[in-house]
Amino acid sequence: MYSEKVMDHFQNPRNVGEIENASGTGTVGNAKCGDIMRIYLDIDENQIIRDVKFKTFGCGAAVATSSMATELVKGKSIQEAMQITNKAVMEALDGLPPVKVHCSLLAEEAIHAALWDYAQKNHIEIAGLEQPKSDISEEEEEEEY
Repeated sequence: MYSEKVMDHFQNPRNVGEIENASGTGTVGNAKCGDIMRIYLDIDENQIIRDVKFKTFGCGAAVATSSMATELVKGKSIQEAMQITNKAVMEALDGLPPVKVHCSLLAEEAIHAALWDYAQKNHIEIAGLEQPKSDISEEEEEEEY
């Protein structure tokens, strides 16, 4: 049912924890399944993501997608991080069961929410970034496909 990569990121999640005084913090959830994901970004003066941590309350797929998402954004510029989609997270994990696709969507939205927080704190605009929703519903998930 789950790929080896999903199982590895679930059993050995990378970048778990919090960043004190984070440059940006984003929290999103899915009220229907109960998953909640929080991502912390440490962004340097050149707008490079120096460090990233996460805390997730949810199923194994939610933990795995959070872990993979942090791996994908670490060391990237803000603009590169903006390009990371839920599809990229799923591909990096060698796929997810259809019923767990919403977890990858949460990961993408949590990154965007943390970037939004960073932009608000620094009074800047990030191209292509829109104000995030705190609750990602199943209907929006279906629109992605």
